[in-house]
Amino acid sequence: MGQKPKVAFICVHNSCRSQMAEALGKYLASDVFESYSAGTETVPQINQDAVRLIKQLYGIDMEQAQYSKLLNELPPVDIVITMGCNVTCPYLPCKHREDWGLDDPTGKVDKVFLEIIQSIREKINDLKNRIEQNTFLDG
Repeated sequence: MGQKPKVAFICVHNSCRSQMAEALGKYLASDVFESYSAGTETVPQINQDAVRLIKQLYGIDMEQAQYSKLLNELPPVDIVITMGCNVTCPYLPCKHREDWGLDDPTGKVDKVFLEIIQSIREKINDLKNRIEQNTFLDG
């Protein structure tokens, strides 16, 4: 197999769901795909509840390796995953695109964050399996 596909997790502010997906993608699937995240706008810092819970659950300090980025800061990607922002995402060239339809947990209680984190984990594992089985990419 050639190079690992590059996956971009896209959200409006690139501050919460897409950042958690990037962190979990690197943690759970770096052997199968490269993970990136970006947004159409940026914020000064990653959502602090997301940072706290990902560190608590997985020992990952998102603030060490990640920051809020714009779409034009991404390398060319193979797969685009939108998080469910309920806005029209700008066109980003890719071989495959899907929307995960996740609600933004910003400002909500930890229980809501934990449910979103679990959903992201399940979707990352599913995406990893589909890439490994080559069920939607051209080699």
